[in-house]
Amino acid sequence: MAVEEEGLRVFQSVRIKIGEAKNLPTYPGPNKMRDCYCTVNLDQEEVFRTKIVEKSLCPFYGEDFYCEIPRTFRHLSFYIFDRDVFRRDSIIGKVAIQKEDLQKYHNRDTWFQLQHVDADSEVQGKVHLELRLSEVITDTGVVCHKLATRVLECQGLPIVNGQCDPYATVTLAGPSRSEAKKTKVKKKTNNPHFDEVFYFEVTRPSSYNKKSHFDIEDVDEVDKMEIRVDLWNASNLKFGDEFLGELRLPLKFLRQSSSYEAWYFLQPRDNGNKSLKPDDLGSLRLNVVYTEDHVFSSDYYSPLRDILLKSADVEPVSASAAHILGEVCREKQEAAIPLVRLFLHYGRIVPFISAIANAEVKRTQDPNTIFRGNSLTSKCIDETMKLAGMHYLQVTLKPIIDEICQVHKPCEIDPVKLKDGENLENNRENLRQYVDRIFTVITKSGVSCPTVMCDIFFSLRESAAKRFQGDLDVRYTAVSSFIFLRFFAPAILSPNLFQLTPHHPDPQTSRTLTLISKTIQTLGSLSKSKSANFKESYMATFYDYFNEQKYADAVKNFLDLISSSGRRDHKSIEQPILLKEGFMIKRAQGRKRFGMKNFKKRWFRLTNHEFTYQKSKGDHPLCSIPIENILAVERLEEESFKMKNMFQVIQPERRVLYIQANNCVEAKDWIDILTKVSQCNKKRLTVYHPSAYLNGHWLCCKATADNTPGCTPCTGGLPANIQLDIDGDRETERIYSLFNLYMPKLEKMQEACGSKSVYDGPEEEEYSTFIIDDPKETYKTLRLIIEGVGTLEQEHAQYKRDKFKKTKYGSQEHPIGDKSFQTYIRQQSEISAHSI
Repeated sequence: MAVEEEGLRVFQSVRIKIGEAKNLPTYPGPNKMRDCYCTVNLDQEEVFRTKIVEKSLCPFYGEDFYCEIPRTFRHLSFYIFDRDVFRRDSIIGKVAIQKEDLQKYHNRDTWFQLQHVDADSEVQGKVHLELRLSEVITDTGVVCHKLATRVLECQGLPIVNGQCDPYATVTLAGPSRSEAKKTKVKKKTNNPHFDEVFYFEVTRPSSYNKKSHFDIEDVDEVDKMEIRVDLWNASNLKFGDEFLGELRLPLKFLRQSSSYEAWYFLQPRDNGNKSLKPDDLGSLRLNVVYTEDHVFSSDYYSPLRDILLKSADVEPVSASAAHILGEVCREKQEAAIPLVRLFLHYGRIVPFISAIANAEVKRTQDPNTIFRGNSLTSKCIDETMKLAGMHYLQVTLKPIIDEICQVHKPCEIDPVKLKDGENLENNRENLRQYVDRIFTVITKSGVSCPTVMCDIFFSLRESAAKRFQGDLDVRYTAVSSFIFLRFFAPAILSPNLFQLTPHHPDPQTSRTLTLISKTIQTLGSLSKSKSANFKESYMATFYDYFNEQKYADAVKNFLDLISSSGRRDHKSIEQPILLKEGFMIKRAQGRKRFGMKNFKKRWFRLTNHEFTYQKSKGDHPLCSIPIENILAVERLEEESFKMKNMFQVIQPERRVLYIQANNCVEAKDWIDILTKVSQCNKKRLTVYHPSAYLNGHWLCCKATADNTPGCTPCTGGLPANIQLDIDGDRETERIYSLFNLYMPKLEKMQEACGSKSVYDGPEEEEYSTFIIDDPKETYKTLRLIIEGVGTLEQEHAQYKRDKFKKTKYGSQEHPIGDKSFQTYIRQQSEISAHSI
């Protein structure tokens, strides 16, 4: 989801590796160990949680998390929780990284000290204030000064213990006085509208004559005065109300202007007693990659996009724009991700991969090393398989991997690692059965392999067979090096990275999956001496079970099927594919005539056939909505039920299912996938009601009939293909950013082309890192890239200048206290001064 700005869409995403914590404080009991998990939060909204690591003060998580961020945020926060014997969760500490500081830690493993968590540090949100200082002449003719403080509204206050009933106190404080007033409590909202005005007498009439400002004896005292606004959550508990944030404004700034209105970020309360050392709580290792893409309209990208999409037709392919991107990027993966997505979006992925694979095969001397390096070809094929093959993995591997994670059969076959009471032969048999079952489902899944993968495998097979005509096995190993070694084996080893499990498996399950993955990888490799592949003798012994010709034949038949020419996807819609599942809260639909329309927690499940919910996972569905009955999926305005992260699934006859997701990221994921899977429904609605029908009318348009057509256009335009929801302009913007980042290397490559063209001799040492087969063609492409990147760079700079002129500090978008905006203002001022 993009945040729309004038003429621009802004996309935010974050990729996080949660490594490990160390030196956590001991538990104050005899055991001293803790059962800890870590959460990822946007400000204070939890969007991800790791598994619990038991009995450790140095828990290792090793979990990855990626999400598109659907809203603005100030902090990316990580909390370490301890679950005690009573299954209560207590916070040990947190790491909070300000949004503007995320680039400092970009893609680097960093240890962060855990900080203490209390009400004074858990502050978020902003407040809108208007202050007016006016002179009042009393009946006796003397002048006094009154301050009117208008608290208009707040936005984004934290939710405490699942609720937020906020109110504000406004205090005029000075060295010798303190006067406080209070707003009404606003129930069940973290975006309260107060619009209340409070009047304070700033100077006493006895101190003043008819002169009109702070120019008499009390001036020093007034300069020391401040207006303080505190936000509180009204609590029903005996412990009192919870502090949500404060704002302190000195009155002296009103001497320049008698009226002042602005938005402010709320700040933590400074108690001045920072006695606890930060290192008391241990530390957390994180790797964070935060990306912000500023995307113009499509026509801006035409020149760069056109030269990229022509890459498959350039001779030689090493002179193409896409290949050049792979050459200049520090890691091939950086280039592969946006390139694959762009080529998939425009239907050009197969010719592009065929061209770069063919060039790589020609450079390969030994058939045994074919596609074994981390080249642009292998990274692009990896990325294509991950995108196009995600649902293929779900159908093939997910059922058996779920079973392995739940049943916990002992499968350790290393005699040294056997636990007390385990039997080696039993463990071998358990492992053999798992390997057999996984091998069978893989080798019988050929007809389910996505068409785009099959077309790529056909091209690899043909290239390899043509290059190494004397090696009859190379047509198989060229394909198996991807489908087994880089697709199935990694998915078995780390199912969480392929969305097969929500978390990294526990150590015992992880060990079982490692042994299965090693065996499957070797079975699929078709190498001559299988046992020699294993360093460990116990693995070689175990592999003897599978040293039969039938296994090699099954692999070859499978590889033949997925790499045959002209094959089409025979995947039948009759087989349900699980797309997403999880707990959410839903409002009763009123199917019973006198039933209560209350809210209940239910397990939701979406396949390509139906959307269902049940009481708990595995129960019989309480309600099933066929996909063809989903006419629209849209967000629901918070005011409807005073609940955040709600959306609605609209069915025939205006029946609406209202659902609340756990957080903003989950809500976006469900809306996206439900919209995609129902996109082709013939009766899809074009308009909808953004609010609910309550108390006899629609809250949005006030229409009284419940069957009144919607008042707002539906959000549309999402592609029907579930797997490949790709924004071509966003990917071109990412490629532009990479070219811009590596501009010195592009210029170095240009020099290398000139050098090779002039001197037809040994290349200079500093240029030898680039593959340049045709200096003249490569130079031409480089010139076009540099021109295209330069034009886009000018557009971005102009946009920043225009935005800077229009932006007001203290506006709703840029409240006072926004450090990133202050830095931005300073940078723009320096740029303006420099250009003058």
